[in-house]
Amino acid sequence: MASTPRLILAGLSGGSGKTIVSLGLCRALLQAGHTPRPFKKGPDYIDAAWLGLAARAECSNLDPFLLPAETQLSLFAGKAQGFDLALIEGNRGLFDGKDVAGSCSTAELARLLAAPVVLVMDCTKMTRTAAAVVAGCRNFESGLNLAGVVLNRTAGERHRRILREAIETYTDVPVLGMLPKMAENPIPERHMGLVSDQEHVDREAALDQLGRLAAGWLDLERILGVARRAPELPVSATPLWPETPPSDGPVIGYVQDAALWFYYPENLEALERAGARLVRLSLLDSAPWPEIHGLYLGGGFPETQAEGLSANAAIRDHVRALAEAGLPIYAECGGFMYLCRALEMHGRTYPLAGVFDLTTTLCPKPQGLGYVEALVELDNPFHPAGAVLRGHEFHYSACLATTAADSSAFALRMTRGQGLFQGRDGLVRNNVFAGYTHIHALGERHWAPRFVTAAQDYRRRPR
Repeated sequence: MASTPRLILAGLSGGSGKTIVSLGLCRALLQAGHTPRPFKKGPDYIDAAWLGLAARAECSNLDPFLLPAETQLSLFAGKAQGFDLALIEGNRGLFDGKDVAGSCSTAELARLLAAPVVLVMDCTKMTRTAAAVVAGCRNFESGLNLAGVVLNRTAGERHRRILREAIETYTDVPVLGMLPKMAENPIPERHMGLVSDQEHVDREAALDQLGRLAAGWLDLERILGVARRAPELPVSATPLWPETPPSDGPVIGYVQDAALWFYYPENLEALERAGARLVRLSLLDSAPWPEIHGLYLGGGFPETQAEGLSANAAIRDHVRALAEAGLPIYAECGGFMYLCRALEMHGRTYPLAGVFDLTTTLCPKPQGLGYVEALVELDNPFHPAGAVLRGHEFHYSACLATTAADSSAFALRMTRGQGLFQGRDGLVRNNVFAGYTHIHALGERHWAPRFVTAAQDYRRRPR
């Protein structure tokens, strides 16, 4: 059984302010001497990175689409152990899922975790109607514990008084705090959500500011009381990870810099649990790389670092040479973009690694967004033919069609989502796999062992 105090911060929609409230609450609780452990519901790297910084504790993602229920419970219990509060930030609206039944919604996760829900509401130009909204959410689905509400973007004392009186008169849901409108968001947004924590000039000052805001306007003790009333959770006795492998496994490099840094921590942990020794690398630094037997290129923002990536010809050439030599390389989204011949953006062309004879271009609107499902039609080092992958995509870049001869082929046929080109994804060439699909290692348990096996085979090959 798991007994960590916990709560879910949810919103009525994206943009309600739940991320700012979550960040502020994590930092305020930390400053008050507590040890919050953050989680992010859904496929997300940016909010999760900020939550980890705010709480000074690694953030894990929980997702009903990517992970089986038993896996989510085991992951939650293991990562929350030793902390005095687990704070889970929801995504989109509380009841929004992948279909009309609300499958994979924040509400579904709340029921699975038996977690009380605190609803963050944008109250701009709203008074008594707020009570109707709260009452509707309170009664919309059975089995949901709507334990409180935080009112965001309130306009003044009179506005706050009417909101509180209306909600407390017409519902039994307590108001746990009311935040004023902020003159300026200390963490600005851009095309994929909050600005990357890698690029923010003063992250700690911004988070401290949000912590002071939360401490001044939220009832921290009542919020802690809500979390502490969460019941014990039954947790599977099945281990989340296999037995610890030998420590002399192959070396797998992963790029983590300002260009590429989208990694679920469990993906890296899964590689280590499968026997790999991990080494952190950069595509922006011209320093020579150590010997590696595999390479993992996550997603990120290569478009913001296009000039630096292109200028670093030595590393571009090195990555291309490794690919030609048969090094197992797994690339997701931004990593795929880097492996292409070039990136077109704002009227300029930036040469990149050239592993694939393709060009990507940055578009003003998303070209792929949401959950994906794909059938593996071509065997490759990472995914067996016949497997069905579940993942997600979120990219503003698009792959330009090319008539150039290329020995690569598509491994994935999309049954849900856009993919790379005409419903296909997962380009395979030599031992390279690259596409727009992101996966979670605990949902696709074959991935890490196969990656490590491929790296071990490469290590043993005479060169």
